[in-house]
Amino acid sequence: MSDTITNILLVGVGGQGILLASEILAETFKLAGFDVKKSEIHGMSQRGGSVVSHVRYGREVFSPTVPEGEGDILFGFELMETYRSLPLLKKGGKVVANNLRISPPSVLTGQDIYPDDLAERIRQLFPDFLLVDGQKLAGEAGNPKAANTVLLGAVSRQLEIAEEFWLEALAKMVPAKALEVNRRAFMLGRKL
Repeated sequence: MSDTITNILLVGVGGQGILLASEILAETFKLAGFDVKKSEIHGMSQRGGSVVSHVRYGREVFSPTVPEGEGDILFGFELMETYRSLPLLKKGGKVVANNLRISPPSVLTGQDIYPDDLAERIRQLFPDFLLVDGQKLAGEAGNPKAANTVLLGAVSRQLEIAEEFWLEALAKMVPAKALEVNRRAFMLGRKL
């Protein structure tokens, strides 16, 4: 095991399952034998405000927060929040984002316009970019609310962690009644 620390940032708005996804990530890395630290920043998350979660893993990790400009993977649940968070990534970082638009209050009140070209802008800055239709795939898995697990599956392909650890973490963190749908959603994302 090298001394390298991998920095993952999860961004979106409250209610999208970001905190559960970060818990599953952290559990997966622990099961794989890594030291893990995580931290969350909630801005009015219960009302659809910004949520940022930092997950860092490696042989030994001291700080739970990813320094600005040192993120390896940006895991975005909503396009505008993904775009806003690009400065957290290092040059050559990877972006996996949900193709979902949730208009912030400034757009809803007519003060701002939600840009139509965010995916193209992200791809220009970070060519290693995967845009995922999380809601569609989650619907195919049996529940549109499992989009966070579809995205987790897509992110899992960016990391060299055995599938068994991901599935074990899912089984530990997801309620039994929702496990099968979430397992299907995860595998659909992982196949992208």
